Amino acid sequence: MKAMILAAGLGTRLRPLTDDRPKALVEIDGRTLLEMTLSRLRSVGVSEVIINVHHFADMIVEYLKTNDNFGMHIEVSREEALLDTGGGLKKAAHFFVEDSSRPDSSGEEPFIVHNVDVLSTIDLRRMVQFHNDSHALATLAVQGRKTSRYLLFDDHLQLCGRWAGPVEPEFVRPALRPHQQAQVLAFSGIHIISPRLLTMMTEDGAFSIITSYLRLAADVEKILAFRADEYYWRDLGNPENVAQAAQDLKQRVITL
Repeated sequence: MKAMILAAGLGTRLRPLTDDRPKALVEIDGRTLLEMTLSRLRSVGVSEVIINVHHFADMIVEYLKTNDNFGMHIEVSREEALLDTGGGLKKAAHFFVEDSSRPDSSGEEPFIVHNVDVLSTIDLRRMVQFHNDSHALATLAVQGRKTSRYLLFDDHLQLCGRWAGPVEPEFVRPALRPHQQAQVLAFSGIHIISPRLLTMMTEDGAFSIITSYLRLAADVEKILAFRADEYYWRDLGNPENVAQAAQDLKQRVITL
């Protein structure tokens, strides 16, 4: 299985921890966020990874070289200008196309996209199985928790809109109107994606992958929610959450 780790962001919310390093190399209990993410992906059978880089990019390249890529095949996608999640994935699309030289490659196997600043125990194997069984174009791990930006899903767990701040919810599916009930859920930064989505990303430049998901959902493509409420999850985007994650590991609230 292949995966992409999104690690190109500036990590401004993590300052001062990112004053002299990229967020991927911020450490918790002696391990970098990048090492923990790679280890987690490797544990579910991922052997090939592409990582997008921008802020202190050379430090990440050298770190991977020093650690012999942690025993995995790893490529780096350099972004001279930040491309956001959608633009970053589109730039790295070549990594996920069919390799005709490999007899075991059908070009249809889904891949994982994982934010480097997310720590969780979400069952990725179960999530991939859910994705395959549902024949989804993309599957998003979500939870019923507070956030500043929500995604909306219908009773079939199909993406149907988004909601941020004090503005009215935005619905994209014609079958669901604002007066109907929608599941209001928080995205976890972990996706399972079918390669055919890559050819359907018509947006250019820097853009959020959520923009593509909403457009495709409006065309009745299967962009599904995977409910992950029972699993540990923490955004490591600020020093306070990094410190809390370290405490959780120490107290064995989470084990990696």
